[in-house]
Amino acid sequence: MLRTRICNIELRNPTMLAAGVMGSMASSLNRVYRAGAGAVVTKSFSLEPNEGYKNPTTVEVTGGIINAIGLSNPGVEAFKEELRGVDDDVPLIASIYGSSPEEFARVAASVEDYVDMIELNVSCPHAMAGCGASIGQDAGLTFRVVSAVKDAVGVPVSTKLTPNVTDIVEIAKSAEDAGSDALTLINSLGPGMKIDIKTAKPVLSNAFGGMSGPAIKPVAVRCVYDVYRSVEIPIIGAGGVRDFRDAVEFLFAGAVAVQVGTAIMYDGPEIFMGICRGLERFMIEEGFSSVDEMVGLAHEGV
Repeated sequence: MLRTRICNIELRNPTMLAAGVMGSMASSLNRVYRAGAGAVVTKSFSLEPNEGYKNPTTVEVTGGIINAIGLSNPGVEAFKEELRGVDDDVPLIASIYGSSPEEFARVAASVEDYVDMIELNVSCPHAMAGCGASIGQDAGLTFRVVSAVKDAVGVPVSTKLTPNVTDIVEIAKSAEDAGSDALTLINSLGPGMKIDIKTAKPVLSNAFGGMSGPAIKPVAVRCVYDVYRSVEIPIIGAGGVRDFRDAVEFLFAGAVAVQVGTAIMYDGPEIFMGICRGLERFMIEEGFSSVDEMVGLAHEGV
C-alpha cells in the first residue's frame, strides 16, 4: 500500500531522510533506514573539505530551529568511504554542492557508482559566497548546473530549490528544462537570526542561518502546489514534516514522497515508522489503495 516509485527507484514507503540530519556516516544512514525510512539522503558534501562555521551553529526558536552549519564536510573522496558502507538494500541519495557547474559535475561523477540518485543543493541560505541559494536564485545558473551534472552522470538527478525567490516556478521549470529528473521542495527559509537579549549579540557564530521545522510547512506545501501545476517531473516535498498529516498534505499538493529532517531532533529516527503507520491507517480509512492515488488530489476541480 505504501510502496511508490520515483525516477524508477523503488521505495517501500514515501518517506526519506532529508539532507543535513544523521547523514554524515554510513552507520547513521543505515540506522535511519532500519528505523523505517523509505530512502536516505546524505549530508551535503563538496569537492574539497570544508570546515563550515564555528559553534554555535544551531539555535531553537518558536516553530523550529535556525542553523548555520556552513555545509561542513570532509570532501568527496573521504565521503565515498561512508557511501561504500551503506547497506546495498538502502535507496541512497547523495546531496552535493559546489561553486560552479564544473564542480557540481565533478562531484556527481565521482559518486554516481555508489548512489541511486543525486540531489543538487543549489538552495542553502547560509552557504559561503558562490554556493547554495546564490545559484538557486538564478534561473540561468540553475540551468547550467543541472545541465552539467546531467551530462556527467547517468543516475537520476533531483534539484533542491530554495523558497527565497520571487518565483519558484520559474526556477523549477529551468531545472526541468535542463534535464532534472525530479525536484526537491524546499530547503530552509531565511536567512533568519536570533539575538541573545543578555549579551545583545547574535546567538549563531554566523549571525544568521536557515529556518527549518514545523513553522515552514505551509510555505513548503504552497511551493509544491504551485510547482506541481507547471512541471512534468516528480516532486519530493520537504519542510516541517512531523507526522502523517503533514505527509498527506504534501502528497495532496503534488509530492510523490516527503523528506523528514528537523523532526528527527525531537522524535528520533523512529518518527519514520510513526509517519508510515499513521499514513497507512489514514489510507485505509479514506479508501486509498496506493500512494499514487493521493498525489496532486488537491488540484482536482481547481
